[in-house]
Amino acid sequence: MSRKVLGSAIVFFTVLALSLPGASPEENWPQWRGPHLNGSSSTAKGLPVEWSETDNVKWRIKLPSWSAATPIIWGDTVYVTSAQEGFQVLQQSYRRGAPRPPNPGAENDEMYLIAVQRSNGKIKWSQSIGSGNRLHRKQNLASPSPITDGAHVWTFTGAGTLTCFDMSGKQLWRREVQKDYGRFGLNHGYGSSPLLHNGRLYIQVLHGMKTDDPSYVFAVDAKTGKTLWKVDRWTDAQAESPDDYSTPILVTVDGKQQLVVSGGDYVTGHDLDAGKELWRMGGLNPENGRMYRTIASSVTTGGTVYTTSTRGKPFIAFKPGGSGDITDSNLVWKNDLGSDVPTPTTDGKRIFVVNDRGIMMAFDAKTGDIVWDRQRLAPGTYSSSPILADGKLYATNEEGTTTVVEAGDEFKELAQNRLNDHTLATPSPVGNELYIRTAEYLYCIANE
Repeated sequence: MSRKVLGSAIVFFTVLALSLPGASPEENWPQWRGPHLNGSSSTAKGLPVEWSETDNVKWRIKLPSWSAATPIIWGDTVYVTSAQEGFQVLQQSYRRGAPRPPNPGAENDEMYLIAVQRSNGKIKWSQSIGSGNRLHRKQNLASPSPITDGAHVWTFTGAGTLTCFDMSGKQLWRREVQKDYGRFGLNHGYGSSPLLHNGRLYIQVLHGMKTDDPSYVFAVDAKTGKTLWKVDRWTDAQAESPDDYSTPILVTVDGKQQLVVSGGDYVTGHDLDAGKELWRMGGLNPENGRMYRTIASSVTTGGTVYTTSTRGKPFIAFKPGGSGDITDSNLVWKNDLGSDVPTPTTDGKRIFVVNDRGIMMAFDAKTGDIVWDRQRLAPGTYSSSPILADGKLYATNEEGTTTVVEAGDEFKELAQNRLNDHTLATPSPVGNELYIRTAEYLYCIANE
């Protein structure tokens, strides 16, 4: 075969591969906040509006134990993490100062990555992703979501075990981050997920309940697991306020992408090549409170970053870029109507927020004006984040009830759907299917 013919064949098969269903990130849900890193899908269509534990359920499978991690989908496979069977019970009724419930099975501390066939719910393989699982109030250390590029799957546990698998479940490399860089000192257990971009994993570990707790950001070569750079992230936040449970995002500034890290009373922008801090946005802890930990991740659209602080006070929109402290120069708008745990989502025109009490609002992304004011969803506590797909918003509470809302200029509730199982994980939409991970089951929900 001539070089010209061979070259043409390579181009043809490359184009063919990229044109196959499920071959691009946009057609999948490859990491925690989806292909656009903002909780939205531009390709999911014909998603279900109504379902129950039996109606419009394509399949459901029993999982070994519980986790707050979002199901990740690529092609014909769903990837979900789980605690070991017999792991400690959920502390659903835990409150500060209240006696802790009994915890049978504390010795069952393995965590797993499970690959599930999308067509029928059959388990393809299951692999250990580390040990040392513990209970931290409402989460355990299997909370970080897996990540995939269609050729590899990466997992990171709250115990600091970072692992890479191929698509058949073969382990390619593993490292223990706490052994490398010190103990995680987060008060509520580690819950951040890595960010995958251009062959690198970006990971933030922000905490400071004790003076010797490290706080840093680092980049890892996704193929080898080797650290490419690591930078300390300075903060003057006090007590628990340095603790952060969010996931980094990307933003484009002057045609170049930057890493955005939120937490510890600040949002910082970092150079992707070396991790150098480029700018810093403050104002997220206006009264310098000592218990101002942050949980929700930032989102970005239209060149603006939106960050909600503790209990949604404040919720700020700002322009990334510049250098040094940009707190006074780059603010676009702010209010006290953000969320505490759920991360907002956006359609590029509006920002949709669901707070922990199940109150939903929509804001004009450019001005911050209220598009529709506080609306009550199904009663309950909301720890998962809302998603936007097929012109609809899906918000799931801890009782497993998902409220479906039309994503328009007026609030219109379409349905409330109950699965009657404790749920911390955010749903994932792909194609015409919605994947929901409850404490006991993984559901594939689709119109019959």
